Amino acid sequence: MQTQTRATTTQRIQHYLVRANLDLLLDYTSVIEKTVATFIVSLGDLPPGFADDALYSYQVPMLSDDGSCSLIEELAPQPYDLTAILGGRNETNKRKLLLLNQLVEHSTQLIGADWLGIYQVRQNVLANPVLVKLAYRGRPSRAEFPLSAEFAKGSTNSAVGLSGHAKVIDDVAAFTAEGGGFYVCDDAVQAEACLPIFDEAGKIIGIIDAEAAPKAFFNADRLSVLVAVALVAPALLP
Repeated sequence: MQTQTRATTTQRIQHYLVRANLDLLLDYTSVIEKTVATFIVSLGDLPPGFADDALYSYQVPMLSDDGSCSLIEELAPQPYDLTAILGGRNETNKRKLLLLNQLVEHSTQLIGADWLGIYQVRQNVLANPVLVKLAYRGRPSRAEFPLSAEFAKGSTNSAVGLSGHAKVIDDVAAFTAEGGGFYVCDDAVQAEACLPIFDEAGKIIGIIDAEAAPKAFFNADRLSVLVAVALVAPALLP
């Protein structure tokens, strides 16, 4: 039975890597498998009395008038609240958000990224498809990314959320100078890795986005950790 379970996990990892256009990590399958197991063991309860607001709401920057970019140094007067887009506050949502925050915290510590977040595909209050940020570590950033071809021209998150193909940028300045679309939340960021999250049928249900100041930050070892996050996350999405 144990051999069968390992083979199934290995297969799942390899299917993900091919689907996400990350074939370069196929040799890291065993490393990813160990990291998945480490994440699962690390998930648990937060201390008693943990405030619900810390899970459901977070600060966000103001947006430009056309909504195309964040005003990095200017925070919105009201925090973003996940309650509406998640259909209310309940024990199930609270538990899922709690576990997602633990996963983000643990993975951020492992790779040392300056920013890391998990987004889910949902419809917002206007019934438009978006990627909504459920858990993150780092500077305040945009809560919802529209899932449209037009917005994807300037957003890695939206592009990956539509295509299901991972995107790794080693040098943001060079990437944008060549005409690449990049949504700026922090001027210091020079490296980004954005990976899709799939359900069992292969449908895109979210993304993981990670950013760092150093160029070429996301090597194979760090990308392997993010792949493990992408494989654990589906079971934790509300």
